Amino acid sequence: MESAFSQVIERLHNRRFSVANNAQGLSDARTVFEYFVEGAAVWGTYAGGHIRMGNQVGRVTGPDSIELLYQCITTDGEIRAGWSRGVVGVDEAGRTTLRFVWGWLSGAEGGGESSYVEAAA
Repeated sequence: MESAFSQVIERLHNRRFSVANNAQGLSDARTVFEYFVEGAAVWGTYAGGHIRMGNQVGRVTGPDSIELLYQCITTDGEIRAGWSRGVVGVDEAGRTTLRFVWGWLSGAEGGGESSYVEAAA
């Protein structure tokens, strides 16, 4: 039986992503994100570039949308935490894409928009 969240599960579970655009954030082309999905639950890890290690937890909120809370420690030893709301899509090459609106909750102020693309296997 296909759930309302099938597209998100299929497109995110056990997949890795790299930054396509994140002008206001800490992650960059060297940062790799890995996601897992079970039912409506989403979680993952990320590291690389300015990020020593980070993790995220959230939920699927619609057929192509998720919301996350994230936290990380930077290579400079700073601890940061934030929120994001994202849309899961597909580019012309068939790769999964993610677009987020996000903001900091702790360790920094402000926020922005970012986009990610599925990394080659």
